[in-house]
Amino acid sequence: MENKTLIVLLGPTGVGKTDISIELAKKLNTPIISSDSRQFYRGLEIGTAAPTKEDLKECKHYFIGTLDVRDYYNAAEYERDVLSLLENEVFKTSDTALLVGGSMMYIDAVCKGIDDIPNVDVEVRKELIEKLKSEGLDSLRLELKMLDPEYYAEVDLKNHKRILHALEVSITTGKPYSSFRKKNPKERPFNILKIGLNRDREELYKRINLRVDKMLQDGLEKEAREYYHLKHLNSLNTVGYKEFFKYFDNHWEYEYAINMIKQNSRRYARKQLSWFNRDQEINWFHPQEKDKIISFIKSKL
Repeated sequence: MENKTLIVLLGPTGVGKTDISIELAKKLNTPIISSDSRQFYRGLEIGTAAPTKEDLKECKHYFIGTLDVRDYYNAAEYERDVLSLLENEVFKTSDTALLVGGSMMYIDAVCKGIDDIPNVDVEVRKELIEKLKSEGLDSLRLELKMLDPEYYAEVDLKNHKRILHALEVSITTGKPYSSFRKKNPKERPFNILKIGLNRDREELYKRINLRVDKMLQDGLEKEAREYYHLKHLNSLNTVGYKEFFKYFDNHWEYEYAINMIKQNSRRYARKQLSWFNRDQEINWFHPQEKDKIISFIKSKL
């Protein structure tokens, strides 16, 4: 596959990836491989701004609505599945493939590989979750500091999921979580070309706010109510749903919940850009520069 190229079209939420991706897919005569981890789940089409039925008719899409919200799926499985898809299907008939989305870890999993972390003991996980509930996050932070000071020094100490996972691995294996993490990316048997889309902050925030308004018009509240009984699932721990769950629980007023959807969407966009800006391989464009993007891609193929 040394003459094959994976084109990665990425950017923050609301920037306008969908329209450009369909146009690129048509010009390159290649399908779209989604790297939006929430669009993998069926039934969440409105809240995840999944491609419409019309979009799906325009060109072939992979990883759109392929999972039930109850299914467990992670970046390591995604890496395996995408690499298999490229080798056994897409690159059999095309010299290019198009990966589109904004889920940072999932994009990195395909481009750089993900750490080969051992499976964790289910009982260890349950005990740590109970400890988190009874003693709070500070207790887990202290335990991580003792078991793996290296990872403790770099992890986001407010991110309970990452702290939990590091402790699960450390306790299950008896080795620091940091000892399993790779320092060098895996080599891929194909070329990778990264195209980033961005807008100035004010323009991006305006688009995000308008997109939330459009989701509400399309029935986001009704969609969230349909999954309220499953609010404990990780797939539903998603902007647009978790705020409505607070409203359904009478913790928040309706208008406050809507404002928080917009605020958390903007916050997520900042988080995405912060992550992407560390990657020097990304070639940045404004979404309106379609011709320039297409010319750039052709010059690299």
